[in-house]
Amino acid sequence: MKRASILSTFSLVFILTLNGQDKKELDKKAIKDMCGCYDITFKYTETFAPEVDYEKRLDYTAGAIELALPIVDQEDKISIQHLLVINDTTVIKHWRQDWEFENQKVFYYDKDNNWVFQTLPMDEVKGQWTQKVFQVDDSPRYSGSATWVHTDGKHYWENKASSPLPRREYTKRKDYNVMFRGNRQEITKYGWLHEQDNDKIVRKDGKEDVLLVQEKGFNVYTKVADDKCKVAMDWWKEHNGFWADVRTSWDELYDREGNLTLAKKVEGKPLFMHLYPLEKMNADSSEISELLSKFVVTKKMNSDVEGK
Repeated sequence: MKRASILSTFSLVFILTLNGQDKKELDKKAIKDMCGCYDITFKYTETFAPEVDYEKRLDYTAGAIELALPIVDQEDKISIQHLLVINDTTVIKHWRQDWEFENQKVFYYDKDNNWVFQTLPMDEVKGQWTQKVFQVDDSPRYSGSATWVHTDGKHYWENKASSPLPRREYTKRKDYNVMFRGNRQEITKYGWLHEQDNDKIVRKDGKEDVLLVQEKGFNVYTKVADDKCKVAMDWWKEHNGFWADVRTSWDELYDREGNLTLAKKVEGKPLFMHLYPLEKMNADSSEISELLSKFVVTKKMNSDVEGK
């Protein structure tokens, strides 16, 4: 009986391990299914506001052709670089998303261009993937950890995370300072969908967050022929070395305990405007690191932003 019990336990552990491996492969397939050439539509509308006199802003709609290119494909990390194609001829480096399996080191956006770095307990991230989102200059934007779900023919990941104002509003709005994002990324038959339920909030030290208005968003990624993104593929072959050095320089800053606060501008210009001249002259990593250091304005001890 004892021998049979040991064999049963061993078999159960083997099955659970195998199932875990199968689940991870499904996760990786879903993440990599976000790669490709896409025709994208962006649609946002403000919905509920707690104050009756709040005047809702006009709906936002836009479209683009975008290449989502896998630049890292490892067992526990997948990195996807997004490149915008303008008028079939011009390429603009867009956002980047890194996916890390059972990752414990994360940055959480607080406010005022300040990110709080934390180490998560292993039991909290078991089986989860962290999505880390970066801006056009590879500076941090937001991140969150959650489990990919595969059920009833659906494949999706959802999480809530604080972030700076979106690019469509950060130069136009002063009435809120943090977007608390509800992100759902779902693989579909046509491509994938980034569905959002966002809270635009006012955050101040020592006070509860104040909701200004809620927003619904749909970013619809419809896969199209790869040749529509050929100009982006060719551009990346020429420029990927420089941006690999930029990512390495940022990684040195991310390898830290405590907060990271970044200046919005140095010498009157945001970071991406400083990077473009360095890209043209094919600057080396030391010059890139020197530039990034100018944007680091303060170093603080880690603080708790749980629940924000």
